[in-house]
Amino acid sequence: MSVDPWKFAQDNFFLIAIALVSGFMLLWPVIRRGTGGPVVDTLQATQMLNREDAVFVDIREPAEYEKGHILHARNLPLKQLEEKARELEKYKNRPLIVHCDTGSRSGAAASLLRRKGFERVYSLSGGLAAWRQAGLPVEK
Repeated sequence: MSVDPWKFAQDNFFLIAIALVSGFMLLWPVIRRGTGGPVVDTLQATQMLNREDAVFVDIREPAEYEKGHILHARNLPLKQLEEKARELEKYKNRPLIVHCDTGSRSGAAASLLRRKGFERVYSLSGGLAAWRQAGLPVEK
């Protein structure tokens, strides 16, 4: 008995669509992470801070920054990052760790900084939320 693939696809259209959509949803974080460049977790970020004097760049809005931020993080809001990237020139030889609240906006900021000539730019996986969850220090 032979199975007609076209008939099978027609009879099971919704199941096939659900399988494709769920597969895409599983791959989306991997695809998205690749566009923002390298990602570091909180452990890697603290090691880079201690060993290589990394600089944290907080791309949240000033009001968000004032509520709490990583110690000594520089606040350069994402909307102003293009114009204010020159403020980071003195840190060009040091690793830059870009972060936001959850890590959702930092990939775009890391890409922008890379286009501006910064070579060692990393995005903090999970953002400030992951930093706090790890019990690492935050200042207000």
